[in-house]
Amino acid sequence: MDRMIYTALSGAKQTLDQQAAVSNNLANASTPGFRAQVNMFRAVPVVSNASPTRAFTLASTPGADMKAGPLTYTERALDVALQGNGWLAVQAPDGSEAYTRAGSLQVSPDGQLQTSTGLPVLGDGGPIAVPPSAEVTIGSDGTITVRGPGDTAQGLAQIGRLRLVNPPPDSIARGDDGLFRLRPGAQPLQQDGNVRVLTGALEGSNVNPVEAMVDMIANARRFEMQMKMIQGADTNDQRANQLLSTN
Repeated sequence: MDRMIYTALSGAKQTLDQQAAVSNNLANASTPGFRAQVNMFRAVPVVSNASPTRAFTLASTPGADMKAGPLTYTERALDVALQGNGWLAVQAPDGSEAYTRAGSLQVSPDGQLQTSTGLPVLGDGGPIAVPPSAEVTIGSDGTITVRGPGDTAQGLAQIGRLRLVNPPPDSIARGDDGLFRLRPGAQPLQQDGNVRVLTGALEGSNVNPVEAMVDMIANARRFEMQMKMIQGADTNDQRANQLLSTN
């Protein structure tokens, strides 16, 4: 009977983990550029000298759904959406390079181009500085040009270019902060000139709220079934002890 309890308990634990991932996906259904978390599980037998009658649920390396989200056209000059599989390079709080698809950019009070969460956007030579009161334009290849107050079209000046990369899907992984980084051992990423930027638009989350709600209901029912299995095994143990104690 302990085999039944062990198997059900292992499955219940992973079901809770899966429910947490689905809940996080649903909470980010309106987050620009969000990639849905995907958790995979498999049954693994317990290795021992006894008979292989026990198994537990093992979680594989969590991944992400890399399909593109829907586009929303904002007509805002600093809103950019990346076409294809490109990623925008930003500087994480620890100084490392990270990648995001959230393209709602802004200029900080000190003139630094940042994401909506305050992370510096990286260019060819590092963070991008914008002259005070300048009008910023971002080209389809990521080129950033500015025009000062009162300047004519001839006064356009190029100040940098967004660092756009196109990593293989299996070479990057999501961090706890929602940013993607290279997996250990992966080759450093180079600027990809084929990545194109769509200005005046934002990519939405690729989470399907209806599917997420259905998954939450399925996980809740699965957890309930596993709890009933544990309760049933405990009831059988109690009845067996009663029978043995009467002899």
